[in-house]
Amino acid sequence: MKFVKKIRFAEYKIDGWECSCGEIVFDSVQAERALLHNKLKKAKIKAKLGQIRSNLILRLPKDVEAALGLHKGEEVELKIEKDGLKVLVA
Repeated sequence: MKFVKKIRFAEYKIDGWECSCGEIVFDSVQAERALLHNKLKKAKIKAKLGQIRSNLILRLPKDVEAALGLHKGEEVELKIEKDGLKVLVA
């Protein structure tokens, strides 16, 4: 098997290994993240607001953190739209 980058997996492109016989083995961590991301796109996600001094904080569920590969201290962008708030991962 040879290692191949960006193999099509549903609507995602993830790494994996491809055999000369045509069999494909996807990277399990990337495949799990893609499946979780796909599941969360179809669900309503509830998040809690907290407060530190005068700032509101948005606490995201662990599944969202895992699906988007977010880590403590990482910056995201917020965009105010007509119907709500959009969080963009840089």
